[in-house]
Amino acid sequence: MTPRTQSHRFAIAVFAVLVLIWGYNWIVMKVALRSAGPFEFAALRLVCGAAALFAALLAMGRSLRPPPLGPVLVLGLVQTSAYVTVITWALVAGAAGRTSVLVFTMPFWALLFGRVFLNERLQGGQWSAVLLAFAGLALVIHPWHLHASIESKLLACGGGVLWAASVILTKRLRRSHEVELLSLTAWQLLLGTLPVCVVACLVPERAIAWSWPFVIALLYAGILGTSVGWLIWMFVISRLPAGTAGLSALAIPATAVLLSWLQMGEKPSGPELFGMFFIALALGLLAWFGWRARPAARRAGRSPAGIGTGDE
Repeated sequence: MTPRTQSHRFAIAVFAVLVLIWGYNWIVMKVALRSAGPFEFAALRLVCGAAALFAALLAMGRSLRPPPLGPVLVLGLVQTSAYVTVITWALVAGAAGRTSVLVFTMPFWALLFGRVFLNERLQGGQWSAVLLAFAGLALVIHPWHLHASIESKLLACGGGVLWAASVILTKRLRRSHEVELLSLTAWQLLLGTLPVCVVACLVPERAIAWSWPFVIALLYAGILGTSVGWLIWMFVISRLPAGTAGLSALAIPATAVLLSWLQMGEKPSGPELFGMFFIALALGLLAWFGWRARPAARRAGRSPAGIGTGDE
């Protein structure tokens, strides 16, 4: 097994952990938002995440010197400030938690951006996996049953666009600069947290009802969902192409639906069950097409489209 193959498989294994963390995070946020306004909760969550990452840097004896501030500031504003603010605004405007799942239009924007800016192309039968995944996501979300406003839907989809843009920004930054992943994640999170804190101070919300369930939810969302989650995400997209990482992220809303069913009794409808099946089938097809493409690509001296490492 070549080092590149080992790196690819390790990235997939780590991503499976992220699917569980972020899939369950939707349930955690539902619990937390019973006790706090969305903007204050978002700000507290990000502060906890940034603090945890900088504590990790100190504990490991790593330098606190920031990476190139210009690109990291742009990444922080897009990946943390704008993304968190937009999806929170979408939740407030629509008053329907399920609207937030619309941010998972991100994989399709990532495919588009990856093709335009990174020359990462899906070929042949891989497009069938994309279409199947799109159909599965539509069935899981079933937007024709959402009661949120058009404004909320557009904001949530805008969150998907911002998330996809941050994928491209991260990959381009790591191609042009030698940056340590933990430091990059910590600094972009810190720089992106500051504007969200300003928004939380300016927007009036109800007082936080502090309780142990809220504290536990805040720590989960802040440390696991934010610091550990974004660190894993940035590791994965540095090892996998933007389109592959983005399409694989479709497993997260399907996992959230399944875990909500098991813990909170929110039984998915028939269309949602079919959607999760389609998503799983699409991911399996994508992996199979990639496995078939690898031998030919190695013989040609290149990486297969949509499958190779993100740093190639």
